[in-house]
Amino acid sequence: MAAIRRVTPAAMVALAGLWLTGCDAQEPSPQPEAPNKAEAAAFAWPASLPVFGDGFPAAGAACRRIGESPATVDFLDDSAALVGCPTAEDAARLGGTILKQIDGVTLVSVPNSAPGVPGDGDSQGDAKVAGTDYDATAQLRCAGYRGMKATMCDAGVKRNQEDGQTLVFIDWPDGVNSRMLIFDKAGKILTANTNEADGSSKFEVLGKRDGDTTVVTIGPERYEVPDVFIKGD
Repeated sequence: MAAIRRVTPAAMVALAGLWLTGCDAQEPSPQPEAPNKAEAAAFAWPASLPVFGDGFPAAGAACRRIGESPATVDFLDDSAALVGCPTAEDAARLGGTILKQIDGVTLVSVPNSAPGVPGDGDSQGDAKVAGTDYDATAQLRCAGYRGMKATMCDAGVKRNQEDGQTLVFIDWPDGVNSRMLIFDKAGKILTANTNEADGSSKFEVLGKRDGDTTVVTIGPERYEVPDVFIKGD
């Protein structure tokens, strides 16, 4: 009969240490945290393309309106929005004309009004632009607000207001400031929402005709508003 060996307390401690060490070795090492999805999806817009707005054609969309710069000056058009998209697939969904890629951004020209949409000259009357209370939207030539150079500004129009007036709202590319122009039912400029805060109240609101466009000046500010945008159908 084999003799039974006694295990001393010291040996038991040593064995326990070996067992714990083995357990530690089998545990998987911590995995690095997955990158934040929002950070992974973020797109770095190049400095060559002045971006404004919070999405096109609606807030939160991947594409953005693009303003004037040496890289885009040849693509600006009063009748269309110049839009930049992070991918060619995003650009194709807009249904406009693909222009070119600049610094990883696909540029596309999107007409301000699609054919056959009421309010675009088809004699069907005005229809509100989706997601807004505007009768139409466009990009208009603008310049001079607080020293800003000539560029294209987002604009919206509300026609047939009190006494047949038309209100044109022009947003500056900084995404903060705007100007409202008020026209009478004949399409003549009446006034604007000037104020003391930005110094515009000291200037007279003037308008002159240039073909089928009214050029509105408020001191150094200049806005070019086509008749079709004011009157619609």
